[in-house]
Amino acid sequence: MAQQTDFGERAAPSGSLCRVAFGISYDGSAFHGFAIQPSGETVAGAFLGALEKIAGSALTYTCAGRTDSGVHAHAQVVHVDLDREVVMRRYQLEDLTVGTEIPDLARSLSRQLLPAIAVWRAVVVDPAFDARRSAIARRYRYDLRVGDRFDPLTAGSSWWVGPGLDLSAMRLGCDPLIGSHDFAGFCRRPPGHSGPIIRRVTSAAWRALDDQVWRFEIESSSFCHQMVRSIVGSLVAIGEGKMRASDITDRLRQADRAGSPPLAPPGGLTLITVTYPEALGGIWR
Repeated sequence: MAQQTDFGERAAPSGSLCRVAFGISYDGSAFHGFAIQPSGETVAGAFLGALEKIAGSALTYTCAGRTDSGVHAHAQVVHVDLDREVVMRRYQLEDLTVGTEIPDLARSLSRQLLPAIAVWRAVVVDPAFDARRSAIARRYRYDLRVGDRFDPLTAGSSWWVGPGLDLSAMRLGCDPLIGSHDFAGFCRRPPGHSGPIIRRVTSAAWRALDDQVWRFEIESSSFCHQMVRSIVGSLVAIGEGKMRASDITDRLRQADRAGSPPLAPPGGLTLITVTYPEALGGIWR
């Protein structure tokens, strides 16, 4: 059975194993998040199931970030340790050195997983590469639809809030987010965790794509559970005049989600890039 080790220690491959990193895109609308769950279909469950048919054995995985139910990814990164001989024989490869691309493996997986999931890259990586722990930045985007017309065709990938938001005020609310802070006021705490939840945000900004769609993008070294959706919910409340931009600073100081606005719906959120040190692959997008 496929297993997850997203947040556990993984030994580097040895002997006949080689570490392969995968670039994956998915529409998360029909999935119960990325990580394998006791019940409900997940992206990782579908991906590992397809890969195990090719590998002929049970596998474990590590991912760059566990997205919630309904959240999408343009560039999720997963690593799996595969039997070198099995892969070489199946795809008629002479060797699998670091940097070897295996496009036929990516295509084989996509044929099983489309249309909800696409695997756009499979590459042999250094044994030191870890999809989660090696990542130095993740970038998410969130799309709002702000026109007066609801569009059913984009309902699964954006949040329709209608007209009347103050974009300038929402932009002011981004400023306090930059830097290293305790984001406990914007996160769902892990069970048993009562201390600060420090994260370093390097960029956070809104831009109007047109008069119908506003896009928020945020990059951080890492994110805590529900952090982006909580931030977007607060920024929209600022745009509606229900909060002030300075309330973001207060929320960071009080480190408590009590009384915070509702979370933004998951459908508007997409993981768009994961960045690694250049020696371990640079930006996956």
